[in-house]
Amino acid sequence: MPILFKNIRRKLAAENQLTKYLRYAIGEILLVVIGILIALQVNNWNEHRKKMIFEREIIDRNQKNIKS
Repeated sequence: MPILFKNIRRKLAAENQLTKYLRYAIGEILLVVIGILIALQVNNWNEHRKKMIFEREIIDRNQKNIKS
């Protein structure tokens, strides 16, 4: 995949088509930013899930202590 992007970038730069090259560059930057945002969201979901599991364990322990 990176070879494909490298070839497109070289072709656009060699033809002196600045506007097309800039659009390509901006598109590539947006793809990277979107990927980072997705990774952060997945991490937040995972942290929230861990927190909920931990809270559930504490509640279960407290219920067992109250019963005994």
